[in-house]
Amino acid sequence: MKYAITPLAFAVGSSALAIRQSQQCVQLQASGGASGTLEQLSDGQNRVGGGHDAACYCLDGNGGFTDSNGRGCILTPPTTQFQCDVGASPTNGFSVNGGSVTYNGNPKFYACPVNDNGEYNVYTQPAPGQAKCVEITLGAGQSCGAGNGGGASQSASQPAQSQPPQASQPTASQPGYSVPPKESQPPKETQPPAPAPPAPQPPKESQPPAPAPPAPQPPKESQPPKESQPPVPSQPGYPVPPKESQPPKGSQPAPSKPAPSQPAQSSPPSNGNGDSNGCPANLNGEYQYPHLIVPVSSSQPSSAPGTSYNGKANGDVCSLFNFDIPQSYSGSSCSLVFLFPQQKDLETSSYTVSGSGGLEFSKCETNASEKSSWDNKGTCTTVKTVDNVTPGNSYTVLSESCPAGQTVTFQMCATGGLSLDYFQDYNPSPIGAYVREC
Repeated sequence: MKYAITPLAFAVGSSALAIRQSQQCVQLQASGGASGTLEQLSDGQNRVGGGHDAACYCLDGNGGFTDSNGRGCILTPPTTQFQCDVGASPTNGFSVNGGSVTYNGNPKFYACPVNDNGEYNVYTQPAPGQAKCVEITLGAGQSCGAGNGGGASQSASQPAQSQPPQASQPTASQPGYSVPPKESQPPKETQPPAPAPPAPQPPKESQPPAPAPPAPQPPKESQPPKESQPPVPSQPGYPVPPKESQPPKGSQPAPSKPAPSQPAQSSPPSNGNGDSNGCPANLNGEYQYPHLIVPVSSSQPSSAPGTSYNGKANGDVCSLFNFDIPQSYSGSSCSLVFLFPQQKDLETSSYTVSGSGGLEFSKCETNASEKSSWDNKGTCTTVKTVDNVTPGNSYTVLSESCPAGQTVTFQMCATGGLSLDYFQDYNPSPIGAYVREC
């Protein structure tokens, strides 16, 4: 993901935050059913309570927030959780007037507990399936400086004007999609996130895309969304984890995400439908997140819907996934894995599934792009059909020598009567298609 930040300044005063020549930033204060300064996990999840570092937010001219680490703040579909992801284009529609924050003119937000210790995620709508969400409002607090690792400055009156760090510019044509952080293990739960560097450095091979203007689309503690084009894919602000594509350990950079009250859960065990000789069907090692997802429709063969945050497969729609394989994977084995956890195990994602059937995975000769359609996607050859796909399972689909330094494209279609639509996310529990290295 990438961002184009418009100079805007927050002047904390008696009436509102005013636009100036340079951008200034403020903390946000929650009031109501849950109260306190908004804090952040190292992966960019915004929290009320929990004792994390206070976060710093900068509002741009389009009504989008960027945090002091240069991450675009988005409302993750379909839950509308408010979090900031590397490479993500900010969700527009926010404003600060009279010290009060609104989204599309509505001052109501919701805090939903992540544990029983007074720690909450923030949403614009009550989180599905959570009965303990409380209504809150958000207001502008003290001024803070961009690029200071997420912490706020102590100047309460006139904030020091500073520019939020610029997003790294990827080289490939890839949309900002959730790109998992460098190769490392999912963060441990009990470790407070380490402050992220002021300005995100361009990740190695699979680098988050530079945020493109809020166009169709990434693109994740995590990522999201991906909107411009990273190395190969071209996906709008999608939750994209930092560096190569692995959630970091303990003190992680930007988007790998420490699970608030529970350690990052690895994928459920495979049900035996995958390749038993391939890499484990989990993210407990080095892996790559898709940098581009494009749904294509057989009933609208010439339609190019552009990038998407979601993987979809049904009787009409198949999804194309682009993966950038780092040069460092040379000499290793790579497996395409598909993770499908139980709905109750998801923290920041969601899915809808109906009918019964399987998923057919194919390898494509032509890389996908934002202009891909059913007609122009090229030849895709089936490599594995996973029968009877059900929640609570993970599958190793294909194993081969890693195509180091290349972009590979896979297609996912449904068989039988299965209909699946999910939000690709590497946060606990990870869901979707990944390329695992071993």
